[in-house]
Amino acid sequence: MDLGEPPLLPYMALPEPPRMPVPILEVPDAHVPSYKPLVVPPSDLRAPAGVKGKPVEGAQPNKPTTNTPPKAPEMDYVTVPIIDKEVPVPSQEILVTAVSTATVSVAATLTATAVFKRLVSLLKPIIKTAWTKITKKKDSSSSSSSSGPQDS
Repeated sequence: MDLGEPPLLPYMALPEPPRMPVPILEVPDAHVPSYKPLVVPPSDLRAPAGVKGKPVEGAQPNKPTTNTPPKAPEMDYVTVPIIDKEVPVPSQEILVTAVSTATVSVAATLTATAVFKRLVSLLKPIIKTAWTKITKKKDSSSSSSSSGPQDS
């Protein structure tokens, strides 16, 4: 059996790619951060016993310091009699706002829950009867359209 001459396929000569020099990559070097440590004296720094210091010009005299935080103007303070400490209490305006907001939100939640439960109990039988009617109608229409005896 002779198949004849092989088919001639088109040929296209592509030019050689240009020669590119190999890139030279330098090894990266890391610059490690450094810092000069700060020397901070402790807050309770005092001169050793027996050493007198010189008074600094323009310095203010030492005032006795108390560890009480600054009082906020919108807060009231009540002294607890047993421990003799002042306890912050919110002002009347803040208390009234918080109590009224909490009361309204709780009342709305309880009312919505009661209404929803009542609606569910009223609508459940209606939806159930409608569902049974729809499914019966669908079953009867699909069984009448099928031909042949029903399978039991």
